[in-house]
Amino acid sequence: MSFHVLIAGGGIGGLCLAQGLRKAGISCAVYESAPGLVRAGYRLHMNAVGGGALRECLPPNLYELYVQTSRKNPRREMLTVIDDQCNELGSRPHVGPPNDPDRPHTAVNRRTLRQIMLHGIEDIVHFGHAAVGYDIESDRVRLKFADGSSAEGSVLVGADGLHSVVRQQLLPEVATLHLDMHGCYASVPIDDALIARIEREAPALLDGFVIATAPDGRMFTLGLFDPRRPIGEAVAELAPGADIDDVPPYMMMNVGAAPGSPAAEGMPNLFQADPGRLHQLMLDTAKGWAPIVQDLAARVTPESIFPVGIRYLAPAEPWAPGRVTLLGDAIHAMPPTLGAGANSALRDAGSLVRALVAASSGQQSIEAAIGAYEQDMREEIFPMLRASADPRAMDLDFVPGKPETTTH
Repeated sequence: MSFHVLIAGGGIGGLCLAQGLRKAGISCAVYESAPGLVRAGYRLHMNAVGGGALRECLPPNLYELYVQTSRKNPRREMLTVIDDQCNELGSRPHVGPPNDPDRPHTAVNRRTLRQIMLHGIEDIVHFGHAAVGYDIESDRVRLKFADGSSAEGSVLVGADGLHSVVRQQLLPEVATLHLDMHGCYASVPIDDALIARIEREAPALLDGFVIATAPDGRMFTLGLFDPRRPIGEAVAELAPGADIDDVPPYMMMNVGAAPGSPAAEGMPNLFQADPGRLHQLMLDTAKGWAPIVQDLAARVTPESIFPVGIRYLAPAEPWAPGRVTLLGDAIHAMPPTLGAGANSALRDAGSLVRALVAASSGQQSIEAAIGAYEQDMREEIFPMLRASADPRAMDLDFVPGKPETTTH
């Protein structure tokens, strides 16, 4: 059998990898446990790391569609911290290399990005295939599924997220850790009139990303998603016929509490509450805040609210490379504090495409090519994982450490 790549997981990283491999002429297939592209999350912060990988992996029309459906240039591409009356306490640049000055990578709607990356490769993405493990058979890898079926290839990539079945078999010692922070994600429909009001009353809410805090530890995080061009219009021109939702502008509005604060001590069990109770929590949290924040909480679509707990992975010790490797959250799931998770997964995809091109063409052995990819990931991404989990990560003067060097 010719060189063929199995990808377990059809999230951001897995789909980007599949697009890049197809663009490079390498045979691959994606196996996703969910029955389709489920709705999971809202706005993703993008930077030049993730955007550069998308440019590398996507065909030109889909890359342009990504750019046109990403957020308009914000007032300031900064992380801004405000108090409960919307007074600015400080700001800092986003983490990452310099961005495109004209059309910087800003933010995307998560589902829209996945739909863009699914377009054109629907024939190799298999939904409803839950991986349960793998076997290595001489020079082949067999990925096994819950229904008893299997698929065979030259290389297996675990892109199956925090609870990766592939990682649990390859690196069972890697621990899942919990950040002492819980909250809810939600969205608020936005129109021109509301944006104009925000510009008058609290312009900082239109910055790149906003953390709002009250003295007792109550917190909101907010990020606008207002695409550069209406999504349906951009799709009609750049990918006619693509199955991509037309998403209107919204403000992502998340509620939580600072770890160890009085507000955190009074936080109810969010995972046992229905959307109505979660919305009431948002309304209660906003009491006494600036009128615009209270109004945004009131405008939240209750059905959009879902609870979250922050979990991440301990950085793995170096391991021996082989025909099975990992990508994105499956190996470096990180807290969202620095906005680096999705960008890191996309970076992995671009890097792994280059490695697999070298392996498939015979320039390097599979083990050498994958080993180089994994070494690069440990050096570049693991420091960001550690920094994202640092208790100081939301401090305005926090600067992530320089990349570390590890060896096999």
